[in-house]
Amino acid sequence: MTEFLQMGGYAQYVWPCFGLTFAVLIVNIVTARRRLTAQLDALRLQQARQAQRSAQA
Repeated sequence: MTEFLQMGGYAQYVWPCFGLTFAVLIVNIVTARRRLTAQLDALRLQQARQAQRSAQA
Protein backbone atom coordinates (compact mmCIF):
# COMPACT_ATOMS: atom_id res chain seq x y z
CA MET A 1 0.00 0.00 0.00
CA THR A 2 2.83 2.37 0.84
CA GLU A 3 4.34 1.72 -2.56
CA PHE A 4 1.10 2.76 -4.22
CA LEU A 5 0.85 5.94 -2.15
CA GLN A 6 4.43 6.89 -3.01
CA MET A 7 3.65 6.47 -6.73
CA GLY A 8 7.17 5.34 -7.57
CA GLY A 9 8.65 8.55 -6.19
CA TYR A 10 6.24 10.85 -8.03
CA ALA A 11 3.70 11.22 -5.23
CA GLN A 12 4.64 14.85 -4.63
CA TYR A 13 3.44 15.62 -8.16
CA VAL A 14 0.59 13.14 -8.55
CA TRP A 15 -1.39 13.66 -5.33
CA PRO A 16 -1.59 17.46 -5.59
CA CYS A 17 -2.89 17.02 -9.14
CA PHE A 18 -5.60 14.68 -7.89
CA GLY A 19 -6.44 17.15 -5.12
CA LEU A 20 -6.60 20.10 -7.49
CA THR A 21 -8.75 18.18 -9.94
CA PHE A 22 -11.13 17.16 -7.17
CA ALA A 23 -11.32 20.77 -5.90
CA VAL A 24 -12.08 22.10 -9.39
CA LEU A 25 -14.84 19.52 -9.86
CA ILE A 26 -16.42 20.45 -6.52
CA VAL A 27 -16.27 24.18 -7.33
CA ASN A 28 -17.80 23.46 -10.74
CA ILE A 29 -20.69 21.51 -9.22
CA VAL A 30 -21.37 24.12 -6.54
CA THR A 31 -21.27 26.98 -9.06
CA ALA A 32 -23.60 25.18 -11.46
CA ARG A 33 -26.12 24.45 -8.71
CA ARG A 34 -26.06 28.06 -7.52
CA ARG A 35 -26.61 29.35 -11.05
CA LEU A 36 -29.43 26.88 -11.62
CA THR A 37 -31.11 27.95 -8.39
CA ALA A 38 -30.75 31.61 -9.33
CA GLN A 39 -32.21 31.01 -12.79
CA LEU A 40 -35.13 29.03 -11.39
CA ASP A 41 -35.84 31.78 -8.85
CA ALA A 42 -35.76 34.39 -11.62
CA LEU A 43 -38.17 32.33 -13.74
CA ARG A 44 -40.55 31.85 -10.81
CA LEU A 45 -40.50 35.58 -10.14
CA GLN A 46 -41.16 36.32 -13.80
CA GLN A 47 -44.08 33.88 -13.88
CA ALA A 48 -45.53 35.39 -10.71
CA ARG A 49 -45.33 38.88 -12.21
CA GLN A 50 -47.00 37.72 -15.42
CA ALA A 51 -49.75 35.98 -13.47
CA GLN A 52 -50.28 39.12 -11.42
CA ARG A 53 -50.52 41.25 -14.58
CA SER A 54 -52.97 38.79 -16.14
CA ALA A 55 -55.12 38.87 -13.02
CA GLN A 56 -55.21 42.70 -13.08
CA ALA A 57 -56.17 42.89 -16.71
